[in-house]
Amino acid sequence: MLSWLTNAWRVPELRRRVLFTAAILALYRLGSWVPAPGVDPSQIKDYFSAQGGTVLGLLNLFSGGALSQFSLFALGIMPYVTASIILQLLAVVVPTLERLQKEGEAGYAKINQYTRYLTVGLAAMQSLGYAYLFKRQNALEANAGRVVLIVITLTAGTALLMWMGELITKRGVGNGISILIFASIIADAPTTVRAWADGGATTKLFFPLVFLAVTVAVVFIQEGQRRIPIQYARRIVGRRMTSGGSTYMPLRVNMAGVIPIIFAAAILAFPPTIAQFFPQTQGFINTWFTPSDASYLLLEGFLIILFTYFYTAVQFNPIDQADNLRKHGGYIPGIRPGPPTAQYLDRVLARLTLPGSVYLAFVAVFPTFLVQFFDFSQATQNFLGGTSLLILVGVALDTMRQMESQMMMRSYEGFLR
Repeated sequence: MLSWLTNAWRVPELRRRVLFTAAILALYRLGSWVPAPGVDPSQIKDYFSAQGGTVLGLLNLFSGGALSQFSLFALGIMPYVTASIILQLLAVVVPTLERLQKEGEAGYAKINQYTRYLTVGLAAMQSLGYAYLFKRQNALEANAGRVVLIVITLTAGTALLMWMGELITKRGVGNGISILIFASIIADAPTTVRAWADGGATTKLFFPLVFLAVTVAVVFIQEGQRRIPIQYARRIVGRRMTSGGSTYMPLRVNMAGVIPIIFAAAILAFPPTIAQFFPQTQGFINTWFTPSDASYLLLEGFLIILFTYFYTAVQFNPIDQADNLRKHGGYIPGIRPGPPTAQYLDRVLARLTLPGSVYLAFVAVFPTFLVQFFDFSQATQNFLGGTSLLILVGVALDTMRQMESQMMMRSYEGFLR
């Protein structure tokens, strides 16, 4: 690994990309500590000290702690992620978006433009909601003019992060949006290490072992795939006959990624957050929406399995895949082209999604059992949580693949073998 890093540093272009990415991330972390105009960070931080189980605690994790200080980048990059997911789901039911997806680069550029517009709108509404919530909870003292200034500042911060993410994608290493989320989660690592060091003997002994075991399991499942063989027949293109060949179609065990866990966590955290405006419902919330209860964990697991099937169906359309294979002269050996191929792909995908969804539910629920059995702290639970660990592993693997491809282009030995 050290020789690989040394070879990577010797490549001027790769070195410039790594340094550029590091500079952007440094600016991102700096902006996370600059408070918005007229905000007292200590009051906001005191309010967030009791928000670990709500949707605010989840969003604060993705902002790298910036939301708990109501800083310039308090919203993080999550409005852009939310806008992307919304447009992905709308493409299934809106014919115009579906046509744009099939138009190639021009269509995706148009969808990306719509995503930016929706991101700005979501950021403005989200920042206004935060200002109203903090003001209602006496954590923010602001009049109407100051609230408008805060909304403009936070929306501009999200737009700036969106631009910084695109810069990393073009001139840096890896996917810019994913790298920003990765940096936000890693920013919580010192708190986790401090909690581990201050913990008891059980925490000090078992936390590294559990973290290593969970990471290995996540990598194993994330890289797991079913390879469906594809055979291409010979075709006449113009006056030439193209030779056929064989390849495969990779179907991942976890095709939905971390999205089902985010959906389930957001839905289950929504009632406790709304209950803050209605104190009379606090008893019902404490009974049915306590994260450590068995009923809550079972409901969370069920929602994750449900959303995994739903989002996988959105991501992968067997009918479109079968049509594309037939148009390019490809077929699955032993399966007739057209509807039989679509039925076969749908059947394989359904069988593949079941272990993937159960795996996601297990990774999401597992940290709660660790806290109860090993007496781990809340900080270690957040770092071992399914959402954060899946994002960390996925982004790290994708970034290393991109760096390895850069190394292989220059005749250096890669890192992933």
